Amino acid sequence: MNAPAKTEDFAESIPAGVYAEKVLSVTHYTDRLFRFRMTRPEGFRFRSGEFAMIGLMVEGKPIYRAYSIASPAWDEELEFFSIKVPDGPLTQHLQKIQPGDTVLMRKKPTGTLVLDALTPGKRLYMFSTGTGIAPFASLIRDPETYEKFEEVILTHTCREVAELKYGFDLIEEIRSNELLSEIVGDKLKHYATVTREDYPFQGRITDLIANGKLFSDLGVPALDPAVDRGMICGSSAMLKDTKELLEKAGLTEGANNKPAEFVIERAFVG
Repeated sequence: MNAPAKTEDFAESIPAGVYAEKVLSVTHYTDRLFRFRMTRPEGFRFRSGEFAMIGLMVEGKPIYRAYSIASPAWDEELEFFSIKVPDGPLTQHLQKIQPGDTVLMRKKPTGTLVLDALTPGKRLYMFSTGTGIAPFASLIRDPETYEKFEEVILTHTCREVAELKYGFDLIEEIRSNELLSEIVGDKLKHYATVTREDYPFQGRITDLIANGKLFSDLGVPALDPAVDRGMICGSSAMLKDTKELLEKAGLTEGANNKPAEFVIERAFVG
């Protein structure tokens, strides 16, 4: 069977030039979502919001997929938040990992959802759907985010209430961390919505931006390119629609080599 192997089972077959790290903990949220933490390679550097190629050895061959690093750059461990796809080439195996198992990771992180890709502003919006919250899990736990912005708004939209749990766990971790809670203070706002169940906040984030409910619920003014910055991570349709709404409001898309008012992560869109 192609279950994830222990390190000693394939130590000799691990590809050259990649890290082989030990799984430390696994948390299953629903039958579709799970989170895991693993050791961080010595000397591995990344910017909060970047992603890495992680993988497993399956039938003697490495299979990799792009995963946002959900832990902040200062963390001594690496965290990832994943969907479970029954027949996914990687996730059908990855969802079965247990503490002690080995996960492969290529050595070069990259990505556009980094603070360096944005011009200075006052308020930072992080628009996410599903596992698109992962890069923001990194950024909301990074002190640099709060050095650069007076207000940080994390939106997370899922189909069902149970799928929002990871986001609420992140907020609780920040509040229970003495140092981080002091840095974050009241700068962080968490706006969670669902689309298929009853919940105090319902609807697609794009509809809530378009009809203004997002801003009235949060008590903030409508998008203003002079002060607002945005980051977007989610499904291809969500990326397209949110991008259009931000551009309609006067914001311009940026990149690592050309900072502007908002950035999009396209690495995970099929």
